[in-house]
Amino acid sequence: MARQAPVRDVAPTVQRLRLRYAKRGRLRFTSTRDFQRAFERALRRTGVPMAYSQGFNPHPRISYANAAPTGTASEAEYVEIAVTAVLDPDAVREVLDASLPPGLDVLEVVEVRTPDLAERLQASVWRIELAGLAEADVEPCVAAFLAAPRVEVQRMAKSGMRTFDTREPVVSLVARDSDGEAPPDPCAILDLVVRHVTPSVRPDDVLSALRQVADLVPPVPPRVTRLAQGPLVADASARPAIDAVTDPLAADRA
Repeated sequence: MARQAPVRDVAPTVQRLRLRYAKRGRLRFTSTRDFQRAFERALRRTGVPMAYSQGFNPHPRISYANAAPTGTASEAEYVEIAVTAVLDPDAVREVLDASLPPGLDVLEVVEVRTPDLAERLQASVWRIELAGLAEADVEPCVAAFLAAPRVEVQRMAKSGMRTFDTREPVVSLVARDSDGEAPPDPCAILDLVVRHVTPSVRPDDVLSALRQVADLVPPVPPRVTRLAQGPLVADASARPAIDAVTDPLAADRA
């Protein structure tokens, strides 16, 4: 006879909160699981009254959404928590940010007022820094990629090697030189906007595609940062990259 999960006297969910956090500096090398462990420890240390699931192994009600790949920095990571008391979002942001290591920074907390955050995360804006290359080196490679109807790459997944198209999900890809004063060595910037599809197309997949179509091989490992993720605007390819997606938390603030 199958064992039945015990019915526990758990406090009900009273409020849900959505958080935007950043991975910066050396902390960009933390994996999704590393962040989850650090975040759950921070919740326990700060005494945030978490809601828990039923069952044999109750766990805090936390939902992680579309985390950036290990090794990439990000200014736009999202997580949602359920709590058993009505809390001040600004106060939650302050205590959690202070409890997490520098580089894992809680930027904003809002009360959940709308469903389906994950459905609003339709696209990401990425900045790819290519040290040792100038805009003139990269621009013909970008043109070759954009002119191709399809560019397939391979990546190892849990189910084995997968082959998928990188071209169709790319909304825009623009090469430019780095902002500000010219550094001693050239540094080209790729501004990339990519739709979220399955399997996901990541910045390293686009770099693999550029190597395939135009033999672009950066002399040093690229530095990649997600600047934003959220709803994709209409005609996003005609806008500056950072304006290609809108704020996914705007509806909760309203």
